[in-house]
Amino acid sequence: MADRSGSDEVPHPEALDAWFHLTAVRRDGDRIRYYGEPLVPRSRLADELVPAFEAAGYELRFSTDDAGNDVLVARPIGSSATSETDPRLNVALLAATVFTTMLVGATVWYYIPLSAIVANPLRILEAWPFTAAVLGVLLTHEMGHYVAGRRHGVDVSLPYVIPFYVPFGTMGAVIRMRSRVPDREALLDIGAAGPLAGLVATIVVTAIGVSLDPMTVPQRVLQGSGEAIVFHNPPLLDLIATALGQQTGYSDPSQAVHPVVMGGWIGMFFTVLNLLPVGQLDGGHILRAVLGRRQETVAALVPGALFGLAGYLWYVRDLGMQNSVGLWLLWGFITLFVSFGGSADPIDETPLGWKRVAVAALTFALGALCFLPVPIEIATV
Repeated sequence: MADRSGSDEVPHPEALDAWFHLTAVRRDGDRIRYYGEPLVPRSRLADELVPAFEAAGYELRFSTDDAGNDVLVARPIGSSATSETDPRLNVALLAATVFTTMLVGATVWYYIPLSAIVANPLRILEAWPFTAAVLGVLLTHEMGHYVAGRRHGVDVSLPYVIPFYVPFGTMGAVIRMRSRVPDREALLDIGAAGPLAGLVATIVVTAIGVSLDPMTVPQRVLQGSGEAIVFHNPPLLDLIATALGQQTGYSDPSQAVHPVVMGGWIGMFFTVLNLLPVGQLDGGHILRAVLGRRQETVAALVPGALFGLAGYLWYVRDLGMQNSVGLWLLWGFITLFVSFGGSADPIDETPLGWKRVAVAALTFALGALCFLPVPIEIATV
């Protein structure tokens, strides 16, 4: 016999009868699980039931148990990340990243000695174009996710920008989805909005950067250790420069592209990493929306593909760990770890229409224009 005893805090089980054929209700800690069968499409089920549960202080999501039975899971909003709305951490991380990108920009890309910055800290401000380019690209990417999430009624956090040091001053930015995704259309829109918005900003930043006068490399740098980090141009960067009739390199070693170009390069680099089709990465969201649970099969192949790429560079191209071999090995392990977390599960599994499938294909195609097997190399100069 089904246990239909409810809770005084959440809608009574009988309130679900018009939308969900209930067979059992069970408590699991602070969660309440409603077992049964939806009587309406899952997207409508969410629209009808979620407001009532949220008003009672519960988050509601659609799930399945190990036997494949449909389950509605209600949990207190305060028990999850959905109650995290204090923006102070976001602001603090952004302020720290402004500082680290300016410091890296000044010392690495504007060739200002650290001793000169210590003597006159205001010299760090000379790197503001680099900081504006890098953060402009990253924040535009994340705000694409944010706007798309809000449009679909998904509770998403403000961006968390991650400060770091060389060579970029940051490790990128992330946002958190703190509530359920209603359907595969919403998942596709949220997943693709970031890369597409970020690529628009990347193209603008790159176009500005290649149009600016080159930097003069000081003699003390030219007479240095004899080794330098070389950032190879992805196809998209070369396409932009060619379209504008601009250079992306100089035969004269005392000339270097303007640091703003690196803002575009960084945008393309992070786009490639974000579009890896695994777990909670953008590519994982997009492919999950397109393929449904079959995305997990593709995700299982990603770490092996990255390890294979690293092996190819090591054994066939005879490149060392510092010449992108280590990069792809690292990301092989990262994607292996990320894959265990699984992908986002939308409430409604209705397949996408052809227009959104085309958007997904376009997003991956643009990402392919940002890919290079050897994006970074240590070269003798």
